Amino acid sequence: MKKERISCEIARNFSCLKALENAGHFPIRKSEKEAWFLSPLRSETQASFKVSLNLNRWYDHGAGIGGNVIDLICLINQCSVKEALIILDQDHSSFSFQQPASYEKEKGIEIVKAKHLQHPALIQYLKSRRIPLQTAMPYCKEVHYVFRDKRYFAIGLKNISGGYELRNKFYKNSSSPKDITMIKNGKKNLVICEGMFDLLSLASLHKNLSQKTDILVLNSISFIGKAILEIENYNCVELYLDRDNAGAKATKQLLKSSSKCIDMSSLYQHFCDINDWWIKREKGKV
Repeated sequence: MKKERISCEIARNFSCLKALENAGHFPIRKSEKEAWFLSPLRSETQASFKVSLNLNRWYDHGAGIGGNVIDLICLINQCSVKEALIILDQDHSSFSFQQPASYEKEKGIEIVKAKHLQHPALIQYLKSRRIPLQTAMPYCKEVHYVFRDKRYFAIGLKNISGGYELRNKFYKNSSSPKDITMIKNGKKNLVICEGMFDLLSLASLHKNLSQKTDILVLNSISFIGKAILEIENYNCVELYLDRDNAGAKATKQLLKSSSKCIDMSSLYQHFCDINDWWIKREKGKV
């Protein structure tokens, strides 16, 4: 039986943010109410393209036009409404119907304490990811927290707003506020990676990583805009993003934003990310 195409009424509720991400465009800045982009419809150096998160509508202040997600797809792809619906239908699984109000992945996480890594279960988890304890300790803490009236502990990477990325063998959480992690060592080179274990893999590979470069961990691919702003302060920027669709699009966006950026993902070209490559390498399978 032929699949019935989605209607305009349904498609209009798809996320404008996700449509832009699928097209390789990420916000330069974002608040609870709106996100600002460099226009995907024309060349510009200052972000004047706004997406209202409450209304799920966009407006290009430089061009003086706006609309819903269908209008956006039509303009980006220079296609008809019928063709835009086909594109939205094909990407249906990657779209969401509700706009996130903030970057919080989990709400209600209460941090109880953060201390030096020492719990045997966390040390064993690091070992399973082929990360030496001495490599993780300068970057991470052992974080104890409460979520839904239950106590947990995890390896924690602190971000610039005081929130933590939280990882253990069983859970992947984050406390609010969600943000990038910026490790400044007074260098003019910068490394950008996606997550905690990407950072720890690089630090395991390059024993003196912090002596050579500053480090930015995105903690969410949606923070690409913040990374673009940081690039201005550096002479050379190495990119170690995931090799999935979202990572490839983010890498492309960063390369486009500055000639200072270098894509380093060929190092792990047959793997999804650098930690996957590092684990196989340490097992002698690479």
